[in-house]
Amino acid sequence: MTALVEHQEIWILDFGSQYTQLIARRVRELGVFSRVVPGTVAPDKLDWSRISGLIFSGGPASVLADDAPHCDQKILNADIPKLGICYGLQLYALERGARLKKSDRREYGRATIELADLGGDPLLQGLPAASDVWMSHGDSLENWPGGFTVLARTRDIPAAAVVDPANKFHGVQFHPEVMHTVHGTRVLKNFLFDICHCRGDWSIGDYIDETVDNIRRTVGDAGVVLAVSGGVDSSVCAALLAKALPSGQVHPVFVDNGLLRLHEADEVVVALGKFGVSVNMVDAATEFLSALAGVTDPEQKRKIIGKLFIEIFEREAKSRDMVKFLAQGTLYPDVIESVSVRGPSATIKSHHNVGGLPEKMDLKLVEPLKWLFKDEVRAVGRELGLPETLIGRHPFPGPGLAVRILGEITKDECDLLRAADAIFIDELRTSGWYDKIWQAFTVLLPGRTVGVMGDERTYERAVCLRAVTSSDGMTADVGEIPWEILKRAANRIINNTKGINRVAYDISSKPPATIEWE
Repeated sequence: MTALVEHQEIWILDFGSQYTQLIARRVRELGVFSRVVPGTVAPDKLDWSRISGLIFSGGPASVLADDAPHCDQKILNADIPKLGICYGLQLYALERGARLKKSDRREYGRATIELADLGGDPLLQGLPAASDVWMSHGDSLENWPGGFTVLARTRDIPAAAVVDPANKFHGVQFHPEVMHTVHGTRVLKNFLFDICHCRGDWSIGDYIDETVDNIRRTVGDAGVVLAVSGGVDSSVCAALLAKALPSGQVHPVFVDNGLLRLHEADEVVVALGKFGVSVNMVDAATEFLSALAGVTDPEQKRKIIGKLFIEIFEREAKSRDMVKFLAQGTLYPDVIESVSVRGPSATIKSHHNVGGLPEKMDLKLVEPLKWLFKDEVRAVGRELGLPETLIGRHPFPGPGLAVRILGEITKDECDLLRAADAIFIDELRTSGWYDKIWQAFTVLLPGRTVGVMGDERTYERAVCLRAVTSSDGMTADVGEIPWEILKRAANRIINNTKGINRVAYDISSKPPATIEWE
């Protein structure tokens, strides 16, 4: 685990809540670095020397269930400030002998908390006597042991916030990390600064300095193969390596796997060349498409692609002296979704650069962005002086078009999707909507649909346009692009892309859907 020296940290124990990553983000936004680990983590896996406080997240399970995830007693009893949110509160209270009431239905949505006598306790200081919060739970405290003091209640819940001062524990039944809790930021701020006594001195600039130092200490005099895609993540990764190491130690490699967008390979070389990164191009399209022939399962696609990427990078490494490391732009959401850092929750999908990696590799990994969210990566890029044309580029998945073609992948299908996608992106750019959208792309659907063109029956493919707004990729809403733009894009795709006769628009959010279709 890469250690960030100097700074205080808040560690978040994750019990599967859909909001856990929001907790991490809110803490960082307040100037304190945060990490997420599974709620079932062993105590010796925590770096106690740098932890100023612990936050226990919510979770989908009932704490009363036989298979409910539990936390090690040494962590629950740790002599540092602790904050339990929803499940985290219930878990701690149950271990202390509280009685919980199991509800027949989940309480989900807005509620109003009313403050009790705070008695000088800082957690809810500064909140009005009544304020709106967001609830998402099925169980609640009905009775609590001596030593607990109620700080707030609702009409239906006798203990919406509590404190156990002897054990440095605070708990809230609501979710302060979501925007629907009106004064949630104030609650977290009170916990961080008045209870944990954090300095709030972490910043992106600090992250850059510490990461550069980490890269130098980790790599030493060895060579590094840098996996380049031309996207935001690999570009920022390249800039960090360029700042940390002499140019002769870094070997940027761009693999054309045949699954790229239209003209992408050429655009990558030009874009990176403008800030001094000379890229070695490897044409591996035939190799990738052959390995993917007949494969329809998305997880299998990702693992095949991840394995092939590593094999190619290892070949490139062996052709150079002293290369011992592979650098890639893995982000925190990639890690979270691939290895289920959410503790008991299920893995959503493997990412080719995390869950798709083989168990044994000849190269050691360097992943300087693995603790950052997408918007934080962009902030690092801006701090390093990268051009906005690279910083503002829409995310593109490592497996490329393989996860945007539903079903089997062939060169013809890749070409068909490339052409349709280029039209959609062109319409967004010319209409001024590209920079208003977090990510936009086209998906090629399986099967064929009946249509009519020139008074004749057609039986061709359908595509679905996808555009979302987001800040970090962990949650996303549908991009409300004007109908005129969507209709113009659909008309151009159907009339200029032979083989497509139908265009749809995806209006689902994340969650419950993911941004990519596979």
